Amino acid sequence: MEIYNTLTHRKEKFIPREPGKVYIYVCGPTTYNYIHIGNARPLVFFDTVRRYFQYKGFQVKYVQNFTDIDDKIINRAIEEGEDPLKLSQRYVAEYFQDADALNVKRADIHPKVTEHIEDIIRLIETLINKGAAYVREGDVFFDVQSFPGYGKLSGRSLDEMLAGARVEVDPRKKSPMDFALWKAAKPGEPSWPSPWGPGRPGWHIECSAMSLKYLGANFDLHGGGMDLVFPHHENEIAQSEAATGEPFARYWMHNGFITVNQEKMSKSLGNFFLVREVRQKFSPLVVRFFLLSTHYRSPLDFDDEKVAAAGRGWERLKNSFRTLSGALHGELRAEVTSRDRKYLARLENIRGQFEEAMDDDFNTALAIGFYFDLAREANTYLQEEAVPCKEALVKTLEVFTGFNQVLGIFHTDAQGNIILDEQPAPEGELAQSLIELLLQVRQEARSKKDWATADRIRDGLKELGIIIEDTPQGTRWKKGRAG
Repeated sequence: MEIYNTLTHRKEKFIPREPGKVYIYVCGPTTYNYIHIGNARPLVFFDTVRRYFQYKGFQVKYVQNFTDIDDKIINRAIEEGEDPLKLSQRYVAEYFQDADALNVKRADIHPKVTEHIEDIIRLIETLINKGAAYVREGDVFFDVQSFPGYGKLSGRSLDEMLAGARVEVDPRKKSPMDFALWKAAKPGEPSWPSPWGPGRPGWHIECSAMSLKYLGANFDLHGGGMDLVFPHHENEIAQSEAATGEPFARYWMHNGFITVNQEKMSKSLGNFFLVREVRQKFSPLVVRFFLLSTHYRSPLDFDDEKVAAAGRGWERLKNSFRTLSGALHGELRAEVTSRDRKYLARLENIRGQFEEAMDDDFNTALAIGFYFDLAREANTYLQEEAVPCKEALVKTLEVFTGFNQVLGIFHTDAQGNIILDEQPAPEGELAQSLIELLLQVRQEARSKKDWATADRIRDGLKELGIIIEDTPQGTRWKKGRAG
């Protein structure tokens, strides 16, 4: 398997930190609004990366964070007259509705910034003690000149950055490129106590603290959109490696932009599409299929006709699977003829080509082409065989299901079997949202040491068959027996 590593600007053979295991961190959304189609691309793509590693037999630990305190959240909360922390938690729940609809698997850990303030403070203290950060009037800044490798991800030298810098001049900084690790509290903003006074974390330090906590230094793969290469990921590398003295992440992967009529999607251009809006026009599984139809490093131009065209292709695959499933319940023969063996050999060849495409820097566009090849072979076989061979059909469904295990373009049951025409019921989405809301209220009660309210929510949910588990990674829930 080869991966294009943004850090080295070339494809490299993938060698995991530990044999048979893969550790992945992907930057998640800042929760001040519904996610847009640009957010959806990395969510779907890196979910597919994770799925392919699992398909290949790797044990994967997948972490995706939520930035639930940030300038954008505070500004949005002011606009709406809402508490910033309550607003961000509301949009975390909304995120899950959209991500679940896109068939994005839940991460193993979804850390939130507000739940990791102590980890962030400890990391900042380490940087100060090592001379890589300094305090100014309650703010803490990273000293970029203390890190010789600054710029290695984006491929720019510090001198080039300074020459082209468009940053607000702060006379307290040693260099204009120095960035905030901790921001002193402003009136009316959420804040937490720290050795430098009340305040909140800077954006970049959050992901370093959370990824190092759950994955350790030198973890396998760090992912995100191309817009995060600089400054976010560049700054993550600098502060993480300055703190640990070790490489931060082994492979860096970045997906290309979403464009609309060949222009980058942006609010200022008015070509900004929320996933919630797109879902009203198209099946979210079709949207997922469309997002995977172009190689992840290439720009992807979004418009209704292109999504509709992807939907027609998706329907062809769905109809092929429906035909296969129906044939398996019809008249079959046990005998395996020479024609069956040739067909089975072609299936294996297609499977090999699919895996070769995915092994070559996760080329989902090419892999989808082999999915269509599989469907055509199966359709031709069924047309030519009045009584098909059971072994041939079972093998076809196995390959078809395996491809879906990777691409996730059809819903599946707990055993991974494809379920056609399944759409999450609105009642189910509502129930999940209500549970998430109750858990947020319970967390707020716990933070205020209102144990009676917290316990009442836990016990009430238990009576309804919802089991609450408080873990170091946060609160989780699962279905159990009511009563």
